[in-house]
Amino acid sequence: MRFRLIFIFLTTILYNCSFKETDTVKLTNYVNPFVGTDGPGNTYPGATVPYGMVQLSPDIGIPGWDRIAGYFYKDSIITGFSHMHLTGTGAGDLYDILVMPTNSRFTQRIKDNNFLPFSSFSHKNEKASPGYYAVDLLDFGIKAELTTTARTGIHKYTFPKDNASQIHIDLGYALNWDAPTKTHIKVVDNTTIEGFRKSTGWAKDQRVYFVIKFSKPFESCQIYKNDSLTTSPVEAVKTKIILNYKTADNEEIILKTGLSTASIEGAYQSLAVEAPHFDFEKYKEKARSLWENELQKIQVTTNDTVKKKIFYTMMYQSMLAPTLLSDCNGDYKGANGKNEKAIGFDRYDTFSLWDTYRAAHPLYTILHPNRVSDMINSLLAHYKETGLLPVWSLQGNETNMMIANHAIPVIVDAYFKGIKNFNVALAYKACKESSMVDSRQLDSYKTLGYFPVDESGENWSVSKTLEYAYDDWCLAQFAKALNKYDDYKYFLKRSENWRNVYDAKSTFMRPKLTNGQFIKEFVPKEYTAYFCESNAWQYFWSVPQNIEGLIQKTGGNEAFERKLDSMFSLKPLPEDKLPIFSTGMIGQYAHGNEPSHHVAYLYNYINKPWKTQKIVREILETQYKNEPNGHCGNEDCGQMSSWYVLSSLGFYPVNPAQSAYAFGSPMFDSAIINLENNKKFIIETKNNCDNNKYIQSIELNGKKLTRNYITHNEIMQGGTLIFKMGDSPKANQNSMALSSKIYNSKI
Repeated sequence: MRFRLIFIFLTTILYNCSFKETDTVKLTNYVNPFVGTDGPGNTYPGATVPYGMVQLSPDIGIPGWDRIAGYFYKDSIITGFSHMHLTGTGAGDLYDILVMPTNSRFTQRIKDNNFLPFSSFSHKNEKASPGYYAVDLLDFGIKAELTTTARTGIHKYTFPKDNASQIHIDLGYALNWDAPTKTHIKVVDNTTIEGFRKSTGWAKDQRVYFVIKFSKPFESCQIYKNDSLTTSPVEAVKTKIILNYKTADNEEIILKTGLSTASIEGAYQSLAVEAPHFDFEKYKEKARSLWENELQKIQVTTNDTVKKKIFYTMMYQSMLAPTLLSDCNGDYKGANGKNEKAIGFDRYDTFSLWDTYRAAHPLYTILHPNRVSDMINSLLAHYKETGLLPVWSLQGNETNMMIANHAIPVIVDAYFKGIKNFNVALAYKACKESSMVDSRQLDSYKTLGYFPVDESGENWSVSKTLEYAYDDWCLAQFAKALNKYDDYKYFLKRSENWRNVYDAKSTFMRPKLTNGQFIKEFVPKEYTAYFCESNAWQYFWSVPQNIEGLIQKTGGNEAFERKLDSMFSLKPLPEDKLPIFSTGMIGQYAHGNEPSHHVAYLYNYINKPWKTQKIVREILETQYKNEPNGHCGNEDCGQMSSWYVLSSLGFYPVNPAQSAYAFGSPMFDSAIINLENNKKFIIETKNNCDNNKYIQSIELNGKKLTRNYITHNEIMQGGTLIFKMGDSPKANQNSMALSSKIYNSKI
């Protein structure tokens, strides 16, 4: 008995010590930046800070779909470290200002990376964490470490002893869609170079001005103009400089690169304000601290370390875009090609709105409302510069990638959620004018009430009709709130244009000709030019503004339920041709692409929430992993990760501008959301385990909820939401189903 008591006592002490140690682990330790660097994720592992201008990351140096973000986990070489990258997109651009340290140990060149210097590397000698990346360049014996501030990239290279150590800075380096148009290098002195890189690609007019300062003076340099030796200063399509050093064993050389999209003076200011010294560890710790502060906005409790790592990795990836565009003094390259100034806000860009309006921007309204204000002002700045709201903007450019006017739901959502410090009258004007132009085929849409099939090729006619109709609903609600009743009636009527492409015979949204006739040949599961990166199954549900109307058109609740069931059970056949974006398949549901992202929650509208709970839990557990191939599709600038963050907490915005969130199936024992208004919203999950995926009851602040949604206002007021879970569905769980009729009320 005595020995048993001693054993229990020691076990208790060890448990308590273990608990305390675990409790103090920084949340950044749970982030795995390599998630998505393999498979279709297209993410980068390098260093950045939340929403920063700089994404300092390794480049393999070989083009291709797998290397859209510059890096692919299965590769074995590194060609250098460039300062700007996209996260999880399907388009390859940026890769600006490539830096590569070398020495005399290895001189091999290969055609695959255009005969640039490179080194082999091993994942065993590679590390990444929020704000930090490190790798051993094995062929040179050089250790590379990277960190950043918002507008500067900091490199630390640890060299072996060598009389021919070099640092290559290549402005002509380009990958995938990117191509330099004019580059410039000037040697200021033996510790400073400055210049710019102007390029074209997905974004047609990119400008990056830079200043690089070195902790150790270089002894000499070679400057190249289009591969020919020249002298400083140099200007050409392609320029590069090679800096020569003699290094002792384990000698460190630090590089600081300040960036600006407006001017070289702005790049100097970035360095002066954000990177005045050469203490790499201080920058690294500051970057980590910035990430820790953001991650602390949600504190989850679970015994499942893998789930915790996935959650904080997804939270991290949700904050990699949009990215900062303006300098410390507000200067930036505008979408009109002129230098502009952001006064009173930070100017952001990299708005992947077709993706991110669905979950990422609603998540930002919960976690980062102050930053959302800057994002709305950034969208309005784009409008003032071009006369239209952006569709997909990058580096002060409109790329016109994807479809519809999805800056509108982002703005309207922010307005109804009480986001402050933007000009509401200007916002409404921007939304209305962007909806009334004749460009982007809106002339046909306004006349016919749908986008007709374009015989000349891909035009995504059905998808455009559905998505513009949703934007019209958002604008109608905005107009109503501002007492603009004629506009309200007009845009509300337009929001019902989805009915014009509904085909009762096939019970699908079907492409339509200009003469009003549906196309004859139509197979719903086929991927055609009429649907944007999807098929008719996946786009059928894209009426978030009027799910009740869609249910009625389908034939009522039972018919709608059968169709939903089929969506998740009709598996592609081996002979079906699936395009690259149809991934994460559960039946016809494709979690790897955004149009499907709200569909699992639609059972809530027919009072069958347990079916939502079952499928949401399946998606959470099967489509996200803590490994390089951890994303089932492109991460898409925060959308894929934001879906996980919200859904794992237990709710999701089916209609992103409705200020309401449908309940799903929470994953964690508890979660504390630390709101910017200094309130806390606490989520507790009773009887939580893998088998207990079904909600038995819900309480909000001690009162039982008889509905299957929660409002944004309820979250932002703080309080406690309690889910009680079980291993079987609860019949008649909630008497009030989620409804499209729950309209916004101004906070």
